[in-house]
Amino acid sequence: MTDPGPSEWSVPGQVGVGPWDGQWPAGDRWDPELLEHGDRRNVVDAYRYWRREAVAQDLARRAHPFHVAIENLGHDHNIGTVVRTANAFGAAGVHIVGRRRWNRRGAMVTDRYLSLHHQPGPAELVAFARDHGLALVAVDNLPGAVRLEETTLPRSCMLLFGAEGPGLSPEITEAADLAVSIAQFGSTRSVNAGVAAGIVMHAWIRDHANLADAW
Repeated sequence: MTDPGPSEWSVPGQVGVGPWDGQWPAGDRWDPELLEHGDRRNVVDAYRYWRREAVAQDLARRAHPFHVAIENLGHDHNIGTVVRTANAFGAAGVHIVGRRRWNRRGAMVTDRYLSLHHQPGPAELVAFARDHGLALVAVDNLPGAVRLEETTLPRSCMLLFGAEGPGLSPEITEAADLAVSIAQFGSTRSVNAGVAAGIVMHAWIRDHANLADAW
């Protein structure tokens, strides 16, 4: 077996790696089509030439014990950003609450590698969290919310984000075990939901992740 190559595409602007150079590796994680034609997907080098299912299985094995939930009340464009960020930080699952259909463009195909769940409403989401021992953490500018910068997030938790504009629904905020807010210093009342999700997920990483496991 030889190393894969070439490491870069010869066409300017292309990303990824070209066809495998030499004898193909053995094992069911490898994708014959990618080995033959090259891999231009937006994946880390460790997953080059892997089948999509094999990547998803490995991510599930390495996943952190936090989930992310976002309410889908009006085809919110931020949902794709939240999904992509959850993939980057190794979330164990993402829950779309409310409408089943959502704008996947911002996810940049990362939803194919994640454990995605649809919850018809807050009651089903709360039931999932209770059944799986996940503390419910509401992220919003709510009365009594503690500063994210001054608290440690629970290790096993469900991070809850509302729709852009209205924020979290009353049913979810009432069920939350903890509410956190992000310190702000400008004139706007709140930051974008996709941005807020990235900030809070990274706070979880700082609190609990083993950075030796990062790529």
